[in-house]
Amino acid sequence: MSKILVTYFSASGTTARVAENLAKAADADLYEIKPAVPYTRDDLNWRDKQSRSSVEMRDKSSRPALADTAANITTYDTIFVGFPIWWYIAPTIINTFLEAYDFSGKKVVLFATSGGSGFGKAVQSLQPSAPNAQIIAGEILNGNPNEKKLKAFAEKY
Repeated sequence: MSKILVTYFSASGTTARVAENLAKAADADLYEIKPAVPYTRDDLNWRDKQSRSSVEMRDKSSRPALADTAANITTYDTIFVGFPIWWYIAPTIINTFLEAYDFSGKKVVLFATSGGSGFGKAVQSLQPSAPNAQIIAGEILNGNPNEKKLKAFAEKY
């Protein structure tokens, strides 16, 4: 049986709830991807072109700093990476996370929460950050998916 890690970035708590439930359903370890500087409500105002999230998402080279790099990913075969969809892709802090570790030979399964969009080009935008990993577009897990759905999702990979 492969060892599983569920990692996630959550700006508002929505993705955190899904990640915590997924980790329980998959009997997996859990790791939160935290920015060195937490996002404020104003930072997340996508209607403001000068908000932190808007500026970061316009700049494809943006790499927000991580609070830590303590995830011991070497002991895991499959790593689920969760995030909210921002501008049809993953927030650039996910690129920072992937670039902070060696994901060679790892299976990286994406899951996301979204206010209405799909994965868009999330896999394409993340693959260069972990070139030797197999990155898979998993599912959008909105609402409050039950344990049965989350277990089936985890077992698929």
